Amino acid sequence: MTAEGGAPRPGVLEEQPWPAMRDRAWPVALLPFGATEPHNTHLPYGTDTVLAREVAARVAAACLARGTGVVALPALPFGVNTTQLDLPLTINVMPSTQLALLRDVVRSLEPHGVRALVLLNAHGGNELRALVRELQPETPLVLAVVNWWQAGDHALFAEPGDHAGALETAAVLHVAPGLVHPDRAAWGAGTAHPSVFAGVRAGWAWMPRRWTQVAPDTGVGNPAEATAAQGAAFVAQAVARIAAFCEALAQADPGRMWAPDPPG
Repeated sequence: MTAEGGAPRPGVLEEQPWPAMRDRAWPVALLPFGATEPHNTHLPYGTDTVLAREVAARVAAACLARGTGVVALPALPFGVNTTQLDLPLTINVMPSTQLALLRDVVRSLEPHGVRALVLLNAHGGNELRALVRELQPETPLVLAVVNWWQAGDHALFAEPGDHAGALETAAVLHVAPGLVHPDRAAWGAGTAHPSVFAGVRAGWAWMPRRWTQVAPDTGVGNPAEATAAQGAAFVAQAVARIAAFCEALAQADPGRMWAPDPPG
């Protein structure tokens, strides 16, 4: 999805020619992590990838406008979906596959002045912290994880939802409205079944959700309240916060990431 008129967007690697990338420094890279899975009855299989890619592009543009070279790498469209494989055409990649791919990406970036790599995640099944813990000792790049949906203010929604609910629906209504089913009467209610285990319901125990047992329409959270205006406000806030984080990473001293007097 390029900018209006098909013009390449600043800092979006897959849309830029070589000289545009060659002739400046790129201290921070964003790697969007998406997924390919059903998102209720009204959002596309690529919802997570669409949102991760768009947020990354907007963050790169915001940082470049203020003089910081942040590059948005191509989005990874497949996520960890081991408990959704009974849903037609869900595509799963294992965490070990993600680790191998991420290691290769990191090695590709190391010689070219990139100081930090932000894994910009849009899919709950992508538990990326373990990958960072394994790779960080191997690389001089600073590695960080940002779950984009946690960067905005959930108070914009009465019920944000967990999967294809109001938050995600509003975001897609804003960034790609043509991908949302136009008949709201056809949207699933996103009613989810609770775990039969008290510990899981209380939060001190965990197990992956078997999606076809949890959510009859694959949604968790009612999307009915979602509007494009909500999506615009939430995405703008998330982009601003993530951009500020990337700008701080570009300037940070890797030997002083934890300090008694952090900046305000």
